[in-house]
Amino acid sequence: MSIQTTIAASVDTLPPSLARIARAVADNPTQVIESTITELAASCDTSVASVVRFCRVIGVSGYAALRRTLAAELGRESVNFGTNSGFGAEIAADDSLRDAARKLAALERLAIEETVERLDYDALGAAAEAIEGSGRILLFGIGASRLAAADLGHKLLRIGHNAIALDDAHEASAAAALRTSPTVAIGFSNSGTTPEAVLFLQAARDTGATTIGITGAGTSPLARASDHLLLTHARESRFRAGAMVSRIAQLALVDCLFIGAAQLRRDVAVDALERSAAATRALRGE
Repeated sequence: MSIQTTIAASVDTLPPSLARIARAVADNPTQVIESTITELAASCDTSVASVVRFCRVIGVSGYAALRRTLAAELGRESVNFGTNSGFGAEIAADDSLRDAARKLAALERLAIEETVERLDYDALGAAAEAIEGSGRILLFGIGASRLAAADLGHKLLRIGHNAIALDDAHEASAAAALRTSPTVAIGFSNSGTTPEAVLFLQAARDTGATTIGITGAGTSPLARASDHLLLTHARESRFRAGAMVSRIAQLALVDCLFIGAAQLRRDVAVDALERSAAATRALRGE
């Protein structure tokens, strides 16, 4: 996994002093190459010891190793995008629309590749089996995560599962708290700290439901509330109006989970997809 993705994923789970370093490096990785460890510590209002501790937390031996790793990674990205389109894959102020689109596409491809390559397939298989054995599937997320929840809910509904994508936080927690048929609750939060999504999974777990968490933070509150944890890996561009790259990573993971669930009822799923497609053919004017 790229060091920039690792740093971006760590921001919401680190103590304050280390989180400030992570945000500064994620926002402007070139400053690590251009600054001494003392200068970086001062700019983040922290100590040299905290910078060293940050390096070890993200898996490198020290500041020199961090500088080398970032320099190599940014250099590769610069070669891929040409010398006139900025250093690395970050969208620069003078990028053409073509360059900006290419950079965004590269980050999205990287997110899909890293998410699939680092996926815990044991957890994915267990999550698919839980879905297959359920009588009710509740899905919930806020913001862009709501779109991923709705997408998975739609797909599961198409192959015969009783899947309900919930839009309202109160409704989600209330539904999760009801003891009905065997329930699977799937919570979505890229940061893993969205209070509504965490409370939803906690309420579901308290009633005996199987909980599945889809997040980019493996040590987050959402992760701790999950029986089966599925991790995404994405590095957002600073130049964004909302979740873009992380949304693509979630959707890729949703498709993997759907395929896993559909394989467990292959004949039923194929028949259901054919019949549901036929039922909507007239609505499509065919």
